[in-house]
Amino acid sequence: MKKAWKIKKLGDVCTIKPAKKLAREQLSNKDLVTFFPMANLKVFNYYINPIQTKQLQDVYKGYVYFANNDVLLAKITPCFENGKLGIANDLENGIGFGSSEYMVFRPSDSILSEYIYYFLSLDFIRREGKNRMTGAVGHKRIPIEYISNQSLIVPPLPEQKRIVKILDKAFKAIDMAKKNAEKNLQNSKELFESYLNGIFANGKLKVENGEWEEKRLGEVCKIIGGGTPSKKNKEFYNGNILWATVRDMKSNIIKITECKITENGVKNSATNIISRGNVVIATRVGLGKVCILKNDTAINQDLKGVIPNNSRMLSIDFLYRWFTNISDKIISEGTGATVQGVKLTFINSLPIVLPPLPEQKQIVKRLDKLQTETKRLENIYQQKIADVEELKKSILQKAFEGEL
Repeated sequence: MKKAWKIKKLGDVCTIKPAKKLAREQLSNKDLVTFFPMANLKVFNYYINPIQTKQLQDVYKGYVYFANNDVLLAKITPCFENGKLGIANDLENGIGFGSSEYMVFRPSDSILSEYIYYFLSLDFIRREGKNRMTGAVGHKRIPIEYISNQSLIVPPLPEQKRIVKILDKAFKAIDMAKKNAEKNLQNSKELFESYLNGIFANGKLKVENGEWEEKRLGEVCKIIGGGTPSKKNKEFYNGNILWATVRDMKSNIIKITECKITENGVKNSATNIISRGNVVIATRVGLGKVCILKNDTAINQDLKGVIPNNSRMLSIDFLYRWFTNISDKIISEGTGATVQGVKLTFINSLPIVLPPLPEQKQIVKRLDKLQTETKRLENIYQQKIADVEELKKSILQKAFEGEL
């Protein structure tokens, strides 16, 4: 560390929670000030964007006071852990009031607001702070002592300005790289969805030309419901028959479930065993989810098994992809006050376009290939996003270790 640089506690270089009476010394009760609720403070907000104004008399009680260049930090969970933090800027009459869950830092003449902001952005502040929070579950807050006692290197102001300038430039480039990676990630996901939608949209034209058929789902598939054995009867459980609920639909395939039932459990409930390799859809809880069974499995009342009447007419893999294409439509048709669901009559009435079986298999093959490539691209872009986040943390760490 350079000679002119000093190590100080954060509480020694800024005032934490400046007195709100300072606002009344500058303004009258009817003067306008910025009102900035917690919802307006974004994650790592750098300079905040004031939107609302209110009269001083309307916010003086019950809200926290701050002024231009003060640094705001959310102290309550999960806002603190998420990184809700920003510098007050462009406030009405230079003054703002906001959530009582803000911790406000007013820098002294020896330190820049931006320098404090970047220090509070350090990963360890939130990581270690999470373990120091106190209060009831859901209302835990970071103690002021934890923050005020944090030690940081305080270089002379010219050096602070140099460091902030470097961080501003680096973070701008990193944020741009992250946005590009996120855009590419979204594009790769949309590529597959667009192709999938295109196949079935094109299928409508082929139906009109007589190349494909259009049927109602109930004409080509048997829809089988499920149920739940009584929890009061222990002999219905701990058997050797797999029994699934929507919670087991964690991917496109239900491989195993945590629950097993007995033959009596099947006989004494409305459940049915769906043979492996068939499609299961959620028609109530988890509406719109779809998967293929890896094993013979009984299902509960929120699920439906969809069994083709003729395997020479309809491929399971094609049926699965058709369901993924119309999942949004199924969701949009859901009704119910507390839990959205669709009726069996609706599922049976769904129109499905059917190419000849060889063409179904070719479509599935092309989709599989595209999905593999899409997944590869998604992994690349997700890794790039993770890499730029790590780079950001590394540069920030070096800044406060005196290495920039």
